[in-house]
Amino acid sequence: MKLSARNTLKGTVKEIILGQVNAEVILTLPGGEEITSIISKDAAEALKLAPGKTAYAIIKASAIVLGTDD
Repeated sequence: MKLSARNTLKGTVKEIILGQVNAEVILTLPGGEEITSIISKDAAEALKLAPGKTAYAIIKASAIVLGTDD
């Protein structure tokens, strides 16, 4: 797989929570961290996502917003 995105995180699907339109997909990364993505239900089905399956979180953003509690 070749992509222009610089941040690709390989993980394992932990859980999929299906809604009427969207799916919340939780990936567990090799270090134990988790990342959650909201994708369309159709995309989750097309990718054949299921718990235990390997998947990639591909992050491409032109801006990242940071904040503090101060």
